[in-house]
Amino acid sequence: MEFFDFGTIFFLIAAVVIFFQLRNVLGRRTGNERPPFDPYTAGRTSAKNDQAANGENVVSLPRRKGAAEPDQTYVEIDRVAQPGSELNTGLRAIRDADPSFGPKSFVEGAKMAYEMIVMAYADGDRRTLKNLLSREVYEGFVAAIDEREKRNEKIESSFVGIDDMSIISAEMKGSEAHVTLRIVSELISATRDRAGEVIDGDPETVAEVKDVWTFARDTRSRDPNWKLVATEAED
Repeated sequence: MEFFDFGTIFFLIAAVVIFFQLRNVLGRRTGNERPPFDPYTAGRTSAKNDQAANGENVVSLPRRKGAAEPDQTYVEIDRVAQPGSELNTGLRAIRDADPSFGPKSFVEGAKMAYEMIVMAYADGDRRTLKNLLSREVYEGFVAAIDEREKRNEKIESSFVGIDDMSIISAEMKGSEAHVTLRIVSELISATRDRAGEVIDGDPETVAEVKDVWTFARDTRSRDPNWKLVATEAED
């Protein structure tokens, strides 16, 4: 006992008591402890445990790329025209020749072109017409404008809007795509002579106009623009 004083013995006893208390509180590792909770994998772990408890053996196999994906190539066309119809067949042929073609975007573009052409014709704007019309149609429009100007007549026109525009036919002619539209629009238009008198139309009346226009584009060309190749008034 000469090596140990009272203070040393006291601290040894205290250390032993603390050790046993911690052992009782924390326990001992047995190799069967539950892993810590992970919120990102808890759902998957629970599902796997449920499957195991139900005796289910689930093996996830890799899906073949595109195996369950439906063909979207003609979905928009089928919404516009009944599958198997002549119109549907024509639109599909154009889509095959020009993968960028879509009926919806085509009609939206045709609406803008229609208004531009109608107003350019009324204003005698040959430059705008030349960019939007085929050579034959352009020559016909310019001839009419020339005759009008020789008589010193002027057209006053206001574009109200388009009530309806729908595709009624479509076909490929060689590499050239042709799409025909039925257009119902509203215009205020009047033609005045050199004295300013109204000789045609009415400057205060909205008139309904029905047209059948055909646009065409060479699908081999880098030029994405369609041009008006034929016009006729619907009776």
